[in-house]
Amino acid sequence: MLIGIISDTHGLLRPEAENALHAVDLIIHAGDVGHPDVLAKLKRIAPVFAVRGNVDTAPWAQELPLTTIVEAGGASFYVLHNLRDLDLLPHTSQFDFVISGHTHQSEQLEKNGVLYINPGSAGPKRFHLPVTLAVVDLSKRPWKSEFIEIIACV
Repeated sequence: MLIGIISDTHGLLRPEAENALHAVDLIIHAGDVGHPDVLAKLKRIAPVFAVRGNVDTAPWAQELPLTTIVEAGGASFYVLHNLRDLDLLPHTSQFDFVISGHTHQSEQLEKNGVLYINPGSAGPKRFHLPVTLAVVDLSKRPWKSEFIEIIACV
């Protein structure tokens, strides 16, 4: 099972991001969606679980939860936008992954047996940071994310 992880689209879903996610079975969006069209386009690829980020303040975004739990392929994911808002101990709650965004920097680290993944930002290019998303293949152990750099054309 392939899990696509994307964040900080800020209203822009690039065709390159859609292409990078074309083979995933499920998509997790870690907030700062920016526009409901982003989720509609992602849902054409695979089922989507999304959380609300700090820029998701429009009325449509109020339907998005601040956190969500996703169970897929024998793994459990705790999803929130800003890792600083984490208000539980993922390892004692039996989560395999914590997915977050907000910083626009792709990162993966393991702590107490939990894999923390930030896919970076897939939206408008900011600062000197690359435009990225991540994919996790749950059939391959140990689990790790593959970061995909999107060639920015916008």
